[in-house]
Amino acid sequence: MNEQFELLMVRAESLLARIESVLPQPLSAPDWSAVIAWRYRKRSAGHGALEPVKHLGAMRLTDLKEIDGQKEKIQRNTRQFVDGKPANNVLLTGSRGTGKSSLIKACLNEYAPQGLRLIEVDKADLTDLPDIVDVVAGRPEKFIVFCDDLSFDEGEPGYKALKSILDGSVAAAAPNLLIYATSNRRHLLPEYMAENLTYTHTDDGEVHPGEGVEEKISLSERFGLWVSFYPFSQDEYLAIVAQWLSSFGINRQAIAAARPASLVWALERGSRSGRVAYQFARDYAGKL
Repeated sequence: MNEQFELLMVRAESLLARIESVLPQPLSAPDWSAVIAWRYRKRSAGHGALEPVKHLGAMRLTDLKEIDGQKEKIQRNTRQFVDGKPANNVLLTGSRGTGKSSLIKACLNEYAPQGLRLIEVDKADLTDLPDIVDVVAGRPEKFIVFCDDLSFDEGEPGYKALKSILDGSVAAAAPNLLIYATSNRRHLLPEYMAENLTYTHTDDGEVHPGEGVEEKISLSERFGLWVSFYPFSQDEYLAIVAQWLSSFGINRQAIAAARPASLVWALERGSRSGRVAYQFARDYAGKL
């Protein structure tokens, strides 16, 4: 009888161990001293983990040209945050390849010595934002939760999770955490022509959006700071090309000679963005 009971207990313990292995586990803190940036990743069975980013791009604020106005706003807000002063969550919107993500990474490199840290989160994992807030709460560092190329389709769960963390949840976000997001969509959700029909007009001429439009605006409004980026002119594009070529050690004469090729490069790609300028500079410098 005792042997049967012991065998039953062993099997029960084995079963409990297997059940516990597939249950969601609380997010554990990483080694905060190892790196300055982490990615939040979901593993099997829904376990989340903060994985260190060991090879971080060496982007500096001085590397970014022709976006001085945007740079000043982001840098000022980030400096206030690092200094323990009031600062806002930030939404960077506009044309692709104009430096939105690069500006955030450059700010991280600039202020990491003062305690700034970054956690990158995909939109699919935004439902776990409360766990990230909990794990950084009480830490002396300042954390930016970075959501790159953020946009939502109707009904995605991450939409409401982000909305609650930004402003509206009973539990406030940690004072040492801000959210910086980039998007090509001004309001983060698709906008349709039919929604224009939901606008109403009062007798005194005021225009009021319908409920569907209000819902879409409500998320982007929760970001305290909006920073817009615009397509570069030809002269701005050429200035960025020259800056990147110079950073690769190309002399002024060779930079001037590269102008026609850089314009052809942009024409073939249908864009004069900073990303295209950087890609041309790498190709041109590599050939030289």
